[in-house]
Amino acid sequence: MDKKTTRLYFIDAMRAWAILMMLQGHFIDGLLDNAFRDNTDLTYNIWKYFRGITAPVFFTVSGFIFTYLLIRVPQKGFQNPRVSKGIKRGLQLIFIGYLLRTNLLGIFEGQIYDSFYLVDVLHCIGLSLLGIIGIYLWSNNKSKMLLPVLLLGVTGLLFLFEPVYKDWSFGFMPQALANFLTKTHGSVFTIIPWFGYTTFGAFMSVMFTRYKNHNYFYEYAISLSALVGLILIFLSSDVLVGLSSLTGITLFEAIALNNYLFIRLGDVFMVFAVFMIFRRLMTNTTLLKIGQSTLSIYVVHFVVLYGSFTGLGLYRFFHHELSPLVAISGAVVFMIVCTYIALQYERKKALIKSSITKNITQGFNTVHSNLLPWYIFTQKLIKGFVSKLLRSFGLIKN
Repeated sequence: MDKKTTRLYFIDAMRAWAILMMLQGHFIDGLLDNAFRDNTDLTYNIWKYFRGITAPVFFTVSGFIFTYLLIRVPQKGFQNPRVSKGIKRGLQLIFIGYLLRTNLLGIFEGQIYDSFYLVDVLHCIGLSLLGIIGIYLWSNNKSKMLLPVLLLGVTGLLFLFEPVYKDWSFGFMPQALANFLTKTHGSVFTIIPWFGYTTFGAFMSVMFTRYKNHNYFYEYAISLSALVGLILIFLSSDVLVGLSSLTGITLFEAIALNNYLFIRLGDVFMVFAVFMIFRRLMTNTTLLKIGQSTLSIYVVHFVVLYGSFTGLGLYRFFHHELSPLVAISGAVVFMIVCTYIALQYERKKALIKSSITKNITQGFNTVHSNLLPWYIFTQKLIKGFVSKLLRSFGLIKN
C-alpha cells in the first residue's frame, strides 16, 4: 500500500473476509443437520476453528478502523467531529440491533417477545464504540501514552478476569440491561469480554497511526504480529499454568483451562499478518465495497436467515435439516445473494433515502391539507359551545 494513501485497503479487505466468513458460518451452523456435526472429522474441525476466528477479527477490526478515523483528525476532545459522528453511529448500531429482533406479528398481538431484549453483535459493537469515545475523551489533554495504556489495560482486565465474572447473572439489574453483561438469558454476545477485542483493535490503531511512517513499518508489524500470534496460540496456556504454579494465584490456571480469549487474540494477530503481507493485492473494487458495506450485509443476512420482523426466515424452515452438500452450496448462494442485495442498496442508498423523505413529506402535506378544514370547523364548533356554556352561567356577557 502506498504510504501516501490514507485509506487502509487491507483493513477493508479484512472486514470483507470477516463478514463473508460470518455469513457462511451462520448459515451452515444454523441449518446443518446435527448428524453431520462430527468433532472427530478433520474437515468439520477446521471449519469450526475458522468460524471461531470470525467474531474476534470483526470486533478487533471495528475498534481499529473506528479509532483510526477518530484520532487522525487534528481536532481534539469534543471539537473532534468524529466524536459526535461516533456517538451517533454507536446509538444507531444499538437501535438497529433491537430493530432486527423486533417481531411485528407479536407487536400486533400486543406483546414483545423476550428475544427482543437479547444482545447480539450490533449491540456490543455499538456500545463498544461509545466506550472507546469515553476513553478517548477522558485521556484527552493528558499524557500521550495514556490512551494506548488505557485501551490495552481494558483488554487485559476483561480477558484476565473472565473466569471471575462469566458466571455472574447480574440478577439485581433489569433483564434488558443484564443481557449486555451475561448470557444467562440467551444473549449471543455480551459487552464483557468482547469489548476487550474492540479496545485492543483501538490500541493497535493508535500504534499504527503513530509509527506508520517508519521506513520499515510493515516489515516490523508483520514480523511482530506473526510472532505474538504464534506465542498466544501455542504458548499462552502453558505460560498461564506456569504463572499459577509460580505465584499460587489460581486465576491463571482457571484462564488456562478455557483460554479461548488469548488464543483467539493470537488468531487475530495472524490474520492481521497475512492481510498486511498481501496488502498490495487487496485493491479489488468489489472486495473493498464489501468491506465498506458490512452493516448493510449484516442486516440483509439477519432478515433472510433469521426472519426479522416476521419470524419467517430460513432458520425457521430448515433449522438443522440440511446435508453438508446442500448446506455448503446454500452457504455460497446465501453469501452471493446477501452481498449483492446489500451492495445494490449501498449504490442507491442516497436515492432511496431521498425518495423515502419525499414520500413522507408529501404524505404529511396531504394529511395536513385534508385535515385542516375539519380542524378549523371543529375549533369553531368547540369555541361556540364553550361560549354558550359560559354565558349560561353568567361568566361572560352576550
